[in-house]
Amino acid sequence: MAKNLEIVAVFLTLSCLLSLAYADGDNEGDKTSITVEGYVYCDPCRVQFPTRVSKRISDALVRLECRSRENETVIYTEDATTDDKGSYKLSVNEDFQEQICEVTAIKSNTDDCNEKFDAIERARVLITKKNGIQSDEARYANPLGFMKKEISDECKEVIEELFPEDMPDEFKKKFEN
Repeated sequence: MAKNLEIVAVFLTLSCLLSLAYADGDNEGDKTSITVEGYVYCDPCRVQFPTRVSKRISDALVRLECRSRENETVIYTEDATTDDKGSYKLSVNEDFQEQICEVTAIKSNTDDCNEKFDAIERARVLITKKNGIQSDEARYANPLGFMKKEISDECKEVIEELFPEDMPDEFKKKFEN
């Protein structure tokens, strides 16, 4: 009987150690590589979201910034430039489970489309593998953009589609002609 108890004790000890080793094996996730992807566009209609007449901006500068939830201290920063299709990719080799990470459009290379949006200026992304998201490789940020200084003429039809019954005053003034 004592021999059976020893076998059971050894078995339980080994299974506990193995389960701890398995649980601790997730530390490799701390050194993981996650790619943050997104694009930057020009908003010719000044509606501050992509429309069918929006164009992507190449060579725009974006910045990924991760900061502490508690005191807003910036912990990580990385810049990227959009390619000829207006897309960017940022490779992050750290886990930021406890931080807030956001991508911001910093600079447009287009002189006629370089005005920042009024309110939506950041796209929040989760940079961790410890959050239940199946994809281990990429996080997709919401589109970021810049506005033209004046509403383009090509926007009249788009604005009428977006606001069929009650067009906002700023658009009525532009298209009253």
